[in-house]
Amino acid sequence: MEMKKITIQPVVETERFDLRPLRKSDMGLIDLYWSDARVARMTTSIPHPVPPGMVEAFITRSVADERDEDVWVMDGSKSGASEVMGLISLARLEREQSEVGYWVAPPYWNTGLASDAVQALVDANPLKNCTMFASVFQDNPASARVLTHCGFEYLGDAESFCVARDTTVPTWTYLRKL
Repeated sequence: MEMKKITIQPVVETERFDLRPLRKSDMGLIDLYWSDARVARMTTSIPHPVPPGMVEAFITRSVADERDEDVWVMDGSKSGASEVMGLISLARLEREQSEVGYWVAPPYWNTGLASDAVQALVDANPLKNCTMFASVFQDNPASARVLTHCGFEYLGDAESFCVARDTTVPTWTYLRKL
């Protein structure tokens, strides 16, 4: 008999929102925000337009016991905001390292939400990482400011493929020692 390792994903609480695991009921709002070209164009993996079934498949993968990425919803319901204000994730890498990824829904842009979410995840360090990495497209300086505000240090330039743009986009890469 083989024992499966079940990864428990903790809730990370802040004063104005909680970072909580995804649930099926998040599908509608995630689909709404992913369908916004402005959101999709600033991520590597969200296509535009979003094909039918993609959000459901994403949630199914994200809540599976055997996954290589933990995804949290930025849930503002405790302060009267939306249940889905954005998503933040940690993709597991080797040697106690993870890559941070996030997007924020347009109604919450320029509110400090991304900085607060990244800082909360860094402070909680739920995967007990020694190092976190992140990268942002060079045409998204606001995201770069989020990372530097949260103590990430610039590593260098690179490039990543953006599905929504159907092209390779220059990026800035960052790291945070924990």
